[in-house]
Amino acid sequence: MKGRPTLWLPGTDHAGIATQLVVERMLASEGIKRVELGREEFTKRVWEWKEKYGGTITNQIRRLGASCDWTREHFTLDEQLSRAVIEAFIKLHEKGLIYQGSYMVNWSPNLQTAVSDLEVEYSEEPGSLYHIKYRVAGGSRSDFLTIATTRPETLFGDTAIAVNPEDERYAKYIGKSAIVPMTFGRHVPIIADKYVDKDFGTGVLKISPGHDHNDYLLARKLGLPILNVMNKDGTLNEVAGLYNGLDRFEARKKLWAELEETGLGVKKEAHTSRVPRSQRGGEIIEPLVSKQWFVTMEPLAEKALEAVKKGELTIMPERFEKIYNHWLSNIKDWCISRQLWWGHRIPVWYIVGKDCEEDYIVAKNEDEALKKAQKKYGKNVEIYQDPDVLDTWFSSSLWPFSTLGWPDVSSEDFKHFYPTSVLETGHDILFFWVARMVMMGIEFTGSVPFTHVYLHGLIRDSQGRKMSKSLGNVIDPLDTIKEFGTDALRFTLALGTVGQDLNLSTERLTSNKAFTNKLWNAGKFVLQNLPNRSDESAWERLLAHKFDKEEYLLTLPLPECWVVSKLHVLIDAVTTSYDKYFYNDVAREIYEFFWGEFADWYIEASKAHLYQSENEAVSSTSQAVLLYVYENILKILHPFMPFVTEELWQALPNRKEALIISPWPLPSLPRNLTSIKRFENLQALTRAIRNARAEYSVEPAKRISANIVANPDVIQYISKEKDVLALLSRLDTQSIHFTDSPPEDANQCVHLVAGEGLEAYLPLADMVDISAEVQRLSKRLLKMQNEYDGLLARLSSPNFVEKAPEDVVRGVREKASEAEEKLNLTKTRLSFLQSTILVSE
Repeated sequence: MKGRPTLWLPGTDHAGIATQLVVERMLASEGIKRVELGREEFTKRVWEWKEKYGGTITNQIRRLGASCDWTREHFTLDEQLSRAVIEAFIKLHEKGLIYQGSYMVNWSPNLQTAVSDLEVEYSEEPGSLYHIKYRVAGGSRSDFLTIATTRPETLFGDTAIAVNPEDERYAKYIGKSAIVPMTFGRHVPIIADKYVDKDFGTGVLKISPGHDHNDYLLARKLGLPILNVMNKDGTLNEVAGLYNGLDRFEARKKLWAELEETGLGVKKEAHTSRVPRSQRGGEIIEPLVSKQWFVTMEPLAEKALEAVKKGELTIMPERFEKIYNHWLSNIKDWCISRQLWWGHRIPVWYIVGKDCEEDYIVAKNEDEALKKAQKKYGKNVEIYQDPDVLDTWFSSSLWPFSTLGWPDVSSEDFKHFYPTSVLETGHDILFFWVARMVMMGIEFTGSVPFTHVYLHGLIRDSQGRKMSKSLGNVIDPLDTIKEFGTDALRFTLALGTVGQDLNLSTERLTSNKAFTNKLWNAGKFVLQNLPNRSDESAWERLLAHKFDKEEYLLTLPLPECWVVSKLHVLIDAVTTSYDKYFYNDVAREIYEFFWGEFADWYIEASKAHLYQSENEAVSSTSQAVLLYVYENILKILHPFMPFVTEELWQALPNRKEALIISPWPLPSLPRNLTSIKRFENLQALTRAIRNARAEYSVEPAKRISANIVANPDVIQYISKEKDVLALLSRLDTQSIHFTDSPPEDANQCVHLVAGEGLEAYLPLADMVDISAEVQRLSKRLLKMQNEYDGLLARLSSPNFVEKAPEDVVRGVREKASEAEEKLNLTKTRLSFLQSTILVSE
């Protein structure tokens, strides 16, 4: 709308772990296992699943009105993006930033793949702490160390026992050996290390480097051996001796029972611990030492940190910059290999009969790999590809440039649109995706992939809970659209504060559906009050109005000058807010102007000029203002509510182009602050009269008299809008008097102060039957007094105040206070009415 060439590029990633998990479950329901199908057939089944269900997300996005360029839609396993992935891997490997090695990773036994640190969620869960005796080799029966552990099954992988060097209880055992229970007498050294917390458990720590991240780091520091006791499926291996083949949790139960039998199991107590679970499958993650591919992150992270420091990249809201900086400053190397079949196969080939870690070839494809292998090992060489695939986030990290044609930097899209302007995403994937895109963008293109990152919050249910299938609180946007409409849903989401989670409630959606209906009804009103399309002269007069000229603005009647001025102020405010990404401010400002000023005030005021004025020029001006303000409201609201605004725009006469490409309203258009202040005075007067009518229960259709008292300047502009005031306040036009002093019968009138120097006197006899009102109020006063006395009686009873719940007593006190206030107001009004009767007599 601002006339700039704009690309919003849509697409999806292949969601390696999640997709494979879903398809494996689907096959399991048919009684089929992945391994039985084989890699090729399984991958074919996943593609079939993707064709059937993969469009669900994009269909929701389309229905939500995302104005993407759908002709450029991409998928991370597309040919173009796959080429970019291989290129990126090769370049990083050539620079020595990709390496292979056996290190501790987070292992998912069900999926049988490594998962990244970011894909592990820790939860506080009830469990047990097992106290086990480790006898000291060569000592007496009283020489033993008791160890407290939450995972006794890992003791088969113990390679040392550690105590704190300052712990006097165990000083005599340092340097000796302990016998690992149930291992037929295997000895491990007893060592001292400050890492051991002497106040946790028994102050003795078993070191199982193959099954604990901290133990692994300690073992590497101290040069201890690393023993793995677990198979990839979560069962114990041959290192566990008699427990070989048992599931890890079964082994735990059996081992504990046998430890108790042999007197080595001291006690088992309830204990809450942090349990690592897979974000995807929900199963308990097993720390395992495994051969994987890694990316060295530190040099990449340094440049990404520098980009924010230099102001090349802005993250909104600003508080997330600290989180981004903290993570990149403490980054670990990224494990990029996954033991899956769905994804980008790692472009590495091994030589049959050679050591995999020493002899491998990185190439773009098998033909290139074979040529390289033949050159190095001879023509009869045999090669095979690494079976692993790359982490989905590896391909996603290339998204801003791979989708624009990279590695072909001469492609038109890459030249026109890279680097991009804005990334909009959820705050929960700041590390998974955003930081990685920044690192890869700088590494491969020399510049940040975008200048601004806008992080939205997560959508939660009305109680603030995260949506989950187990809670049954997942909201399908298509169901919400069916009930409330797309525009109401979009507007509700956009009213959320940047970076803060949003509780999606039926009340909010209902309110914004009402806003959509109000917009539609206002459109109907505007259309009904425009000249006939065939009336050329009327349209010539209407289109001749120049609202962008200050001198013209000053010739408009007060309501018209006010609403156009307010619109011009609004255009500047929302344009600035849009530019600063303050979308919730934009939504609120438009909502308040449209409903609170245009619909509630100007549309009502315009009826006086449209229906009651005999001056054709005045009614033509009102028509022009209605059209001008309304079409500009549609423009500034269009990014929020594309469907209803486009539909209404197309219904307006003389539309030459779609709203989505119509020019954005110009900034700094003229506004008259004096007119704004004057109309606000008229509004204050109207509100005061309306409130008085409501207070005295005047019938809505009844027209009443009014004496408007003000200084000559105010009288001059208020009296010009006599018809508008009469229409808005339900006054009798013939009985409105403008004067600079109170009327003679002021003591028989309701006196209203609308503002400084602007008052009104409403004759009471015009509004109510005074005698009947006195009778009604007297009865009401009696009832109110009885209710108030009853509340006071309860509060003066010590029995009630001392024994009733605190919130009940507080509620009664609040009711008593409210009742007293109403009682005093009714007494004052009754007294005033009675004095009026006396004066008239």
